[in-house]
Amino acid sequence: MTPAVEMLWEADAPHAALADRFGFKDADSAGQWVSAVVVETWGIPVDSCNRIVMSDQNALAWIRSDSESYILKWSVDPKRFAHLAALANVTDWLGKEGLPVSAPVPASNGRLQVEIAGVSVGLQRQIIGELLEVSDETQVRAAGAALARLHASLAGCPFVDELPQSATGQRQITARISAWIDSERSRSAPEAALHELHRLAASRSSEPLTAQLVHGDFRSANVIVAQQRVAAILDFEEARFDFPVVELAQAAVLIGTKFRDWGPVSVEVHDGLKAGYQSVRPLLEVELQWWDTLVLWCSLMFIPSGDDPAGWRAAAMQLLPDSSSQPPRR
Repeated sequence: MTPAVEMLWEADAPHAALADRFGFKDADSAGQWVSAVVVETWGIPVDSCNRIVMSDQNALAWIRSDSESYILKWSVDPKRFAHLAALANVTDWLGKEGLPVSAPVPASNGRLQVEIAGVSVGLQRQIIGELLEVSDETQVRAAGAALARLHASLAGCPFVDELPQSATGQRQITARISAWIDSERSRSAPEAALHELHRLAASRSSEPLTAQLVHGDFRSANVIVAQQRVAAILDFEEARFDFPVVELAQAAVLIGTKFRDWGPVSVEVHDGLKAGYQSVRPLLEVELQWWDTLVLWCSLMFIPSGDDPAGWRAAAMQLLPDSSSQPPRR
């Protein structure tokens, strides 16, 4: 079977990307390589490879073996190899802790992430379910609760020292927001919203928060739901050190995004995710004080410089309080 070849979100021609980025002359040769790697490295016979999806210098292949389905993920970016190996240790540990993740399948030599001829490769079992649907309040709250459990576990993860700790992720929030407002990246945001963001940030608590390892890309595309529960949190490749409340606010703003469908969600969805989170890990008072500010900041970040068909600008403007004395939502 010749695998279907697709781009995850880029507009590039997929067969050209397969050749230019990964060195395969066609889909058949890519499928044959996938099968050979799985057989030789994991000792798992492959019945078929029916789909390959690419993004940047990374690719995923869906394969079938007897009664099980797997996903082979690989990268051709050498700068990412050490990071991917560390993340494989993290997800393996999370799986053993009972978290709903797609844990790596150990290779025949016991390695969780394997380097083969300039390629970093990992194998996972396919998780059965559907992507999170933000129109379902039960799913949104379940996702918030799952994120809280994930944060609690990541706070004690023994493999954090294997990952680089970004200085940006540990800077206090006021400084980060001020730097963003002063940068070119804020030029698409309405002046009134920037003024309000600055005012809110300046008025919030200066009590320091503690950074920890967080997922980095928690949104619908990376949350698999089955029977109204979170079956798996996928794709830890953007994991970073940051404040949990920053990730929660970013997740609230981006929770509805999938692959090419990047649009804002309602305040009710923001609050539903937060409510689910707080059912497991109640936010500290200082985190509650930052909530509205962070949701506004994250919303402003996604306003495009040109046309705005998804309505990010309007969604951000709806977040502005009626008066400066309006308290943060609890």
